[in-house]
Amino acid sequence: MKHRQSKGTAQIFAVMSLCGLPSAVLATNLVYTPVNPAFGGNPINGSVLLNNANAQNRHTDPSAKKGASGFKPPTALETFNQRLQSMILDRIATSVTGSIFDSNGKLKAGTVETDAFSVSIVDLGGGMLKITTMDKATGASSTFEIGTAP
Repeated sequence: MKHRQSKGTAQIFAVMSLCGLPSAVLATNLVYTPVNPAFGGNPINGSVLLNNANAQNRHTDPSAKKGASGFKPPTALETFNQRLQSMILDRIATSVTGSIFDSNGKLKAGTVETDAFSVSIVDLGGGMLKITTMDKATGASSTFEIGTAP
């Protein structure tokens, strides 16, 4: 009987080892694939991740106006005033640019002043001009340099 048990044990071991071989043959390297599109994941996941984040977000902006999106459309009067202001600033810019260009269309050095703004153009030499605009009310200024064609 011992002979049969050892033969049965050997058969079971042989069957188990044969069952384990296919899994070893089919094994491959593990490759990490990110889920978030910001880190190389599939772009289709972006809306799902954003919707999940918004659904879990319990914080609200206290300064947000009432409404689902927090956006309050401007009134007709506000829209009119914005357009009027844009048109006036456009006219001022047009008149200022008319006085800073010569008859050939090239910028000329000098300063142009309005009630609210000052535009200064300085010739740096070598075909470079430095333009500084300043808000007289606040003192805020912006400066940039440009190259002029010879």
